Amino acid sequence: MKTRTIFLTIMSCLFVGLAAGAQTSAQRETADLLPEGTFTNGIEGPATDKAGNLYAVNYGKEGTIGIVRPDGSHECFVTLPEGSTGNGIRFNKAGDMLVADYTGHNILKVDMQTKAISTYAHESRMNQPNDIALAPGGNLYASDPDWPNQKGQLWLITPDGKVTLLESDMGTTNGIDVSPDGKKLYVNESAQLKVWIYDIKPDGTLKNKRLFHTFEGFGMDGIRCDVKGNLYLCRYDKGTVAVINPKGKLIREIQLKGKKPSNITFGGPDNRRCYVTLQDRGCFETFTAEHPGRE
Repeated sequence: MKTRTIFLTIMSCLFVGLAAGAQTSAQRETADLLPEGTFTNGIEGPATDKAGNLYAVNYGKEGTIGIVRPDGSHECFVTLPEGSTGNGIRFNKAGDMLVADYTGHNILKVDMQTKAISTYAHESRMNQPNDIALAPGGNLYASDPDWPNQKGQLWLITPDGKVTLLESDMGTTNGIDVSPDGKKLYVNESAQLKVWIYDIKPDGTLKNKRLFHTFEGFGMDGIRCDVKGNLYLCRYDKGTVAVINPKGKLIREIQLKGKKPSNITFGGPDNRRCYVTLQDRGCFETFTAEHPGRE
């Protein structure tokens, strides 16, 4: 998203002086996956299916979704309907791909066998559905930033396609994920540099919002949990992935080659391989986590 990119870059420029000291403690341990420019600078929404295939949006051009197979081969998997541009991707228990379509105000569903694309949910009140997360019962949560006004919303989409506004007066909602036990939801606000945690009620709505972690400088983007409840968070323009433990303490940062990590997912044979989308490089960087991802 161009507006998001410009905003986060401006934010990070205010804190460049912090980078030198902070990055000395980060460890560079990543490897490249695919040549630079395989995806556009809108690369986002990485997700892996049960067969180990890796997907991300904007393969070669906007409005597409690319596939990277375990053997390293890659190609365009699907082209979204005209007027649609993908962002976050998740797979439900049935194996369908769910895609946040931020230009169409939709959540799209892709049948992985036929590649047929349908509208899973539509909500015109959304600014632009951005990142999405699935709870064990099938409920989908969507962040919904309003970048120019540094505001955001949070939505619940139930398996029957019903859309419910959970919160409207937030900062620029962005990265989102559910805890391994399915009882908590994490949401970050990119402009405000805050990560929030909620308790998930049985009906999927939220309660007991509290501050989980606050950063200084740079932007924030996609997040994922591992099976131990550690949160992996992309530091946009800092070029790191921050790891936060379940108590909200920053325990380490992984240094990347690129500076604009937009999102992260787990995969590989043991689900410990992390794949990070880099918007300034148009490709992935990978590293191995201590624990498997929760999905």
